[in-house]
Amino acid sequence: MRLRALLETDALGLRLLGGQDELDRTVRGVMTTDLRDPSRYLSGGELVLTGLAWRRDASDSEPFVRILAGAGVAGLAAGEAELGDIPADLVEACDHHRLPLFAVHETVAFATITEHVVRQVSGERAGDLAAVVDRHRRLMTSGPAGGGPEVVLDLLTSDLDLRAWVLSPTGRQIAGAGTPLPGPLGATLAGHHLAATRTGRRAPHRAAVAGTTYSLFPIRNAGRGAVPAARDVRESVLSDWLLAVEADASDWPAARLDLLQGVTQLIAVERDRREAARTVRRRLAQEVLELVQAGAAPAEIAARLRVAAPVLLPGLGVAPQWQVVVARVDWTAADATAPGGVPGDIPGGPVAQALLEEILVDPAVSGPDSADRIAVAHTGEEAIALVPLPAGPAPLPDTVGDATDTDADTDAGLPADGDGTVRETGTGAPAAAGAGTGAGAKPGAGAAPTAAAQDPALHADALLAAVREPLSAGLADDGRLTLGVSAAVHSAEGLRGALEEARHARRVAAARPGRVCAAGHHELASHVLLLPFVPDDVRRAFTARLLDPLRDYDRRHRAELIETLEAFLDCDGSWTRCAARLHLHVNTLRYRVGRIEQLTGRDLSRLEDKLDFFLALRMS
Repeated sequence: MRLRALLETDALGLRLLGGQDELDRTVRGVMTTDLRDPSRYLSGGELVLTGLAWRRDASDSEPFVRILAGAGVAGLAAGEAELGDIPADLVEACDHHRLPLFAVHETVAFATITEHVVRQVSGERAGDLAAVVDRHRRLMTSGPAGGGPEVVLDLLTSDLDLRAWVLSPTGRQIAGAGTPLPGPLGATLAGHHLAATRTGRRAPHRAAVAGTTYSLFPIRNAGRGAVPAARDVRESVLSDWLLAVEADASDWPAARLDLLQGVTQLIAVERDRREAARTVRRRLAQEVLELVQAGAAPAEIAARLRVAAPVLLPGLGVAPQWQVVVARVDWTAADATAPGGVPGDIPGGPVAQALLEEILVDPAVSGPDSADRIAVAHTGEEAIALVPLPAGPAPLPDTVGDATDTDADTDAGLPADGDGTVRETGTGAPAAAGAGTGAGAKPGAGAAPTAAAQDPALHADALLAAVREPLSAGLADDGRLTLGVSAAVHSAEGLRGALEEARHARRVAAARPGRVCAAGHHELASHVLLLPFVPDDVRRAFTARLLDPLRDYDRRHRAELIETLEAFLDCDGSWTRCAARLHLHVNTLRYRVGRIEQLTGRDLSRLEDKLDFFLALRMS
């Protein structure tokens, strides 16, 4: 349909404020947004509806319109319900960018305009198509009466006998009709969808799981056959929802495919509504983060936290604890000459922000508003989450009672240590890895159930356990997610340290292999914290000086000196245990260790030399 046709429909109540010469533009879809930068959700050709909640002052209009014009939208329709007359600065910005601007009378709901546009761009419908589209207004209605995405999914089930679910990119169920989709199945379907999207396959994507066929529709297209977005798919692949339908759509007629594409467009409106609702929490997180990074006084930070707490933890009667989670998404490109293929050209901060907001949601909780207690900001290439935790019980000590080797043969110089030790985290969370009950964390395999039940804190390893599979598919072979988790802190004074702790933990995770890696604060009290930050040239020089003589000797004589050195250190310098592990006589072991000392000029009875060899092996 043409923009001109909107003015010819009296029921829409549209008034043209500018762009008379651009009314022959084609409208391919409609989007409702109050985001300051909705570009990631635009594919071109949309009529954008806005209530102007993004506008704080006159300076906001020009960048907003510039973003819309750059995305290739057909026109902008602004509601008069919030501010009355449309601001002159918005009219001027639209005129400058040649973007048609309409005023929407306060008596006309955006849902009415959306319904009209969807009906027109979808064209002729078969009988089952009309039955659903005629009633889709309920989906668009705000409040309990609207019912959200479940309404249209119920209609698909009742009218077309199609079972369908709306899933997040991690496979978490956002909406569904009837029986919930099992969590592992949702993750598998999301992984199929993300992998197909990354390879450029045309939707809907077909997935067969356990003998059942599913068709997967992205919830971002403006309609069947829409022109692909000009932006890089990696900007949105890790944040877009999908519609999973229990059916094989490969032999569907065009009318039914149009119907499902129309359904995804309607659900996209709900998604945009959720994005708009997150702006307050994001702003709170950004304000607190800026204070923390600027070294503001704890009293000033505490004042902002008192404002944030009722929003993030409504009804909480006590001051919460806080944790900081830092995430980063990095992309590389195999072909740097390809369009949009230069490494680093994709802004990582917004991608990581949307992804972190999803990761921190409890995977057992469904619904589009289940992330209403998570505040995530982004700065540069990082996303930083401020996670409130209910004040929990005192931390449980983590008792480590492993005795070391106490055999009499300790002439290698390592003292025997047979007494048990007790560690305290001092941070409000047990030192043992594993997850508690908060924000998507599940009890880890190594944590006692009682401890996990009492500990509401996030734990790095468990945080990604439920989402690693689909996210790895979306990252493919050119993306990487790294994540760091701080300890819990009880006051504003501790937030700066928690932020640095989370950043250090993320860098530790970045030094590990794998597409999706995480590290927690408990890993920072170890030498592993230092190793990732040693420059590569220093690593190579250090390891070469100590290990190259042994490697050369092994190549010439097949003597296995490196293997002997690793075993000797792993056995804490115990001749007896090391000889038994290598199936050698002790005298043979002594000969090999002597050869190692001769080749390197080191003395394995000295603690400093043993430590140098240990670090060299770790860095090699």
